[in-house]
Amino acid sequence: MPRETGRKLIAQNKRARHDYHVEDTIEAGLVLQGTEVKSLREGRASLADGYATVDDGEAWLMNVHIPEYTQGTWTNHAARRKRKLLLHRKEIDKLAAKTKEGGLTIVPLTLYFKDGRAKVEIGVARGKKDWDKRQSLAEAQAKREMARVVRQRNR
Repeated sequence: MPRETGRKLIAQNKRARHDYHVEDTIEAGLVLQGTEVKSLREGRASLADGYATVDDGEAWLMNVHIPEYTQGTWTNHAARRKRKLLLHRKEIDKLAAKTKEGGLTIVPLTLYFKDGRAKVEIGVARGKKDWDKRQSLAEAQAKREMARVVRQRNR
């Protein structure tokens, strides 16, 4: 069987980009069980309530929902178990230092397969206030309006 190449998107956390200012992103590997990989290959996952923490020098992905594999038996996994993130020591130390600052958190942004291996893109983010959200929505709407006017003018 030929080896997979490229990037196949599984899940995306659009809500995170709406609720947070993402300051830095890092790609991390995941430690998964076999039934989790099979469930991900079916494209089933939710990053909506997920976050990451650094405990005892290890990075953990918490509260990400990967549903049980439908064909699985008694060896099936728990849907919301904590999963270890595979990162270099310097990256873990950098994440730990940034999260000790006030107001910063680590959120998963996308979950995907890269060359057949499950990866998650995590972001160090600062929470937005309500007025920030309204302001970013207004900016996006203004950009769309300008693009529409330019398109009409070019016709």
